[in-house]
Amino acid sequence: MGELNAVNKQLETQVVFISTLSREVNLINREIKETENKIIALENDLKNLKQEYANMVYTSSKLNQGITVMTFIFSSSTFKQFYMRLKYLKQYSDARKKQVEQIEKVNADLLSQNHKLQDKKQEKQVVLQQEQVQKKKLDELKQEQQGIVNTLAQKEQELKKEIAASKKQQEELNKLITRVIEEEIRLAEAEARKKNSKATTTPPGSKMPMTPEAAALSSSFAGNRGRIPWPVANGFISKRYGTYPHPTLKGITETNDGIDIQTNSNEQVRAVFDGVVTKITTVPGMGGTVIIKHGEYYTMYSRLKTISVKSGQEVKARASIGTVYTDTKNGVSEVHFQTWKGLQVMDPSIWLSKK
Repeated sequence: MGELNAVNKQLETQVVFISTLSREVNLINREIKETENKIIALENDLKNLKQEYANMVYTSSKLNQGITVMTFIFSSSTFKQFYMRLKYLKQYSDARKKQVEQIEKVNADLLSQNHKLQDKKQEKQVVLQQEQVQKKKLDELKQEQQGIVNTLAQKEQELKKEIAASKKQQEELNKLITRVIEEEIRLAEAEARKKNSKATTTPPGSKMPMTPEAAALSSSFAGNRGRIPWPVANGFISKRYGTYPHPTLKGITETNDGIDIQTNSNEQVRAVFDGVVTKITTVPGMGGTVIIKHGEYYTMYSRLKTISVKSGQEVKARASIGTVYTDTKNGVSEVHFQTWKGLQVMDPSIWLSKK
């Protein structure tokens, strides 16, 4: 199942990557079309400019037949006519120069656009080749996925036993954290009844009296919903929160009161928020387990190979609390993570920051 979850995640990533490449090809195609339209427009402009310049030269040559420029100027009958003829010749000369400059500019733009078009076509070929390679990898992953599914289908009874064992482990975890939270509430209530006690703050909807510091921590945790760091630096959610159909067994459902995060071997498991370690224990089938209190919120970390904190110790966000356990059968490293508000279990994925 761990291998299947890993392959499913690879498939999901591969599909997203291929989709990104397809969008990139579509974008390049649009850019190629725009460039081709620009080239057509520039070619038309260049054609018109050359025609206008040719007409200018032709007209000038016709007008100059039988008369020189100097004769044209000095045959003026008045000084004003002399000045106007000089001005006309200068304007005509400037117009021809500008026409030449415009032709050169359009030629340069046309050359630039042609280079850009060739670059875009080459870029498109590179992306198309990448897309083909990734599609081949996708097909290989699908074959690998189908092979694992076929193998699992042949082990139906074994899988059902594993599901039953997992359910029992989940119940043991829930009993453990429920007992811890109930004891915390009982102690907080007893403290609140003492004379001159500081534990007098009870936030709306909470059953736990808290000190102002604990209430502030609780409020801070709640305010960071969707921004809390992951309990491991690298990994993906291999089993989500809630109840859902088993991926290979028909009519069988699985329930998870937390999330399972598949990660690297010997990966450091980290506290997701400032808090106090309230419980360290070992649960059969779930390995080392650490519960951290954040005001009225609690986080639980299971399947730890080693634990590097002590009960009652204050920890900061991202501080290491141990290392992840690796299954010796299939080499899968996975940490189980839960979030609770008082005695209410919550979906941890809504608290974690987006990867």
